[in-house]
This record gives sequence, C-alpha cells and structure tokens, in this order.
Amino acid sequence: MPQLPEDIIDRLNQMERRLKALSTAVNTRPPVNEFRPATQSGGATVTRPLFRIFDGYNHEIFADDITTGGLARPWLPLLPPLATDPAKWPSTTAAAFTTIARSSNPIWQPKMRLALHTAASTGATGQVRVLVDNVQFGPTVTAGTTYDHLGLIPGDMKTRFGQTMNIEIQAMASGGTVYAQPVLIHGAQT
Repeated sequence: MPQLPEDIIDRLNQMERRLKALSTAVNTRPPVNEFRPATQSGGATVTRPLFRIFDGYNHEIFADDITTGGLARPWLPLLPPLATDPAKWPSTTAAAFTTIARSSNPIWQPKMRLALHTAASTGATGQVRVLVDNVQFGPTVTAGTTYDHLGLIPGDMKTRFGQTMNIEIQAMASGGTVYAQPVLIHGAQT
C-alpha cells in the first residue's frame, strides 16, 4: 500500500471523531417531534405524548388526541352508508338545474375528489353537476354515467384553511326523473 501523507490520516481521524460526536448527540437528545405534558386523568397526573405539526402559515395540520389516542386533526370525514336503490336517491323532475343534495365540509386540503352514481328513470334524460361555494366543480355529466372528479377547491387555500365549503349536487331532467348519489368524497394534496 502506498504511503499516504500524514495530513490525510490526521484528517480522517478527525472526521471519525466528529462522526462519533454527531452520532452521540443524535442518540442522546429527545426527539423534537414529541413533547410530554402532564395531564389530569381521574385525579392522577399522567404524562402522555403530544404531537403537533404546523404548515408555513401556522395552520395546525396534524395533531394527536391525548385523551383517548388516535388523531385529533385532521378530522377525517366518513361517508355514511347510503341507499342502493336509485328510487331512494336525491332526485328531480325539474327541467332546469335544481339542487337535490347539499353538504358542508371543512377545508383541510387544496383538492377534493368527489364521485357520484347517477341514473335516469325509463325514457328520461338529464344532466348532473356539482357546485362548490356556487362555483362549478368538475364536468356536467349525462344521467346514467358516473361523475368522478378530482380538482382544486375554489378560492385561496391560504385564507380558507379550516373554513367550511358548501357542496351542492344539482340535476335537471327531461321526460322523467334524474337521480344522483354521492359514493366517495375526500380531500387530496396539490
């Protein structure tokens, strides 16, 4: 093996000492994502982990539930079980777009995915569309086809974070009844 200059060996030894010091520091400091506040539970003081994450605008985007465990935020809305018989779905016989279903949801993410099953009675035709805060969200579909759209929520996410958006399903019919039933809704990242 060729003779290495002494300064290279000294530099390698110095680098090894620095790596050991860094490894020791990393393994002996508490994690920066965990804090242990004392809470009262049945008269006794209990220490539980508390975890919070904020975005660049100081919005709390993730938090654990220190009382019972699990998530405190984000709230994860769940769609309730729905009727499978189109005759029991929201519907209209109106010839102009009419709101047949409405909901309000918190804004946690900049995008939303919404899927609907649509149907028309025998001999009927029609269309279905979705409005979010009075702005059309996604395409207008022909009754009998599936509406499935992933897109940006209208407005400025920075100022609307945590506020409520209103979602309306609108339909119009010709010669019968048009039906629409939401089957999937969730937020999504940009």
